Amino acid sequence: MINQAEVDRLYDCDVIDEHGERIGSVKQVWLDDRDGRPMWASVHTGMFGLKESFVPIQDATLGNGVITVPVDKQQVKDAPKIDVSDEHMSDKQQDELYAYYGLIPSHRSGDHDRLPGRGRGETKPTPMPGAGRTSGVTRGETRGTGMPGETRAEGIGDVRREATTSGRAPAAGQGGRHEARSGDSVTRYEEELDVGTRDVEAGRVRLVKHTVTEQKDVTVPVSHEEVRVVREPADGAPTDRAFTDEETEVTLHRQEPVVEKRTTPAEKVRLDKQTVTEEQHVRGEVRKERVDVERDDRTGRRDS
Repeated sequence: MINQAEVDRLYDCDVIDEHGERIGSVKQVWLDDRDGRPMWASVHTGMFGLKESFVPIQDATLGNGVITVPVDKQQVKDAPKIDVSDEHMSDKQQDELYAYYGLIPSHRSGDHDRLPGRGRGETKPTPMPGAGRTSGVTRGETRGTGMPGETRAEGIGDVRREATTSGRAPAAGQGGRHEARSGDSVTRYEEELDVGTRDVEAGRVRLVKHTVTEQKDVTVPVSHEEVRVVREPADGAPTDRAFTDEETEVTLHRQEPVVEKRTTPAEKVRLDKQTVTEEQHVRGEVRKERVDVERDDRTGRRDS
């Protein structure tokens, strides 16, 4: 929450929404009549700051020259145009802004609750503490808003703007109007797709050796002996073996295959790695900011 002592730091600060998008720069700050707390800021939007919108800063945070508000950028750009001709913002003007942003002041604690279903800013059901107008300052009566289940304090103190010529944060009950410097510029950001590579494990390959049995046919030449009868004329004198029985025996031989197995090295198998490069398409979403020019003039014409 921004306190009164930080008012001087608000001017020319960039205002960003709850999503981190830049809304615009602060032109004026409006304070609570009772305690001088910053309640609203008029923000210049568009490239040249030609459009002025009111944004609630009761629950905003300030840091590093940037004001972060819990509303959406488009919601601020579409906020109702409030024409404040004097140093005070009327109850009607305040009610219009409170209704648009879905806020309602409490006449007891000064807190505001985000009403469900009210305003374009309805994004959370949680309360928004410290966002409020004070009650019971100028008038003590309370009246209904005309909406069922809602009441608001009639004694809402006027919110006023602080002049830039003061050069200091005003005390409670005092205030004027501050103007931001001209010549503001906008820095546009965009995302780039940075694609690289990293090594990951794709898989594993192993050499596994096991034994299989197969049938093998080999032709082997074998030989054997056979008997044939050879007749030759006999010569010489007769012997006493004539006219006697006689038997002669011949032994025959043959070859047969003999199978023996021996183990011999057949080949060596090893694994070798090589790198293969291929093209792969990568697609991703990137964000970039777009700068529009918007202008609201008295004739009601709007350029963007």
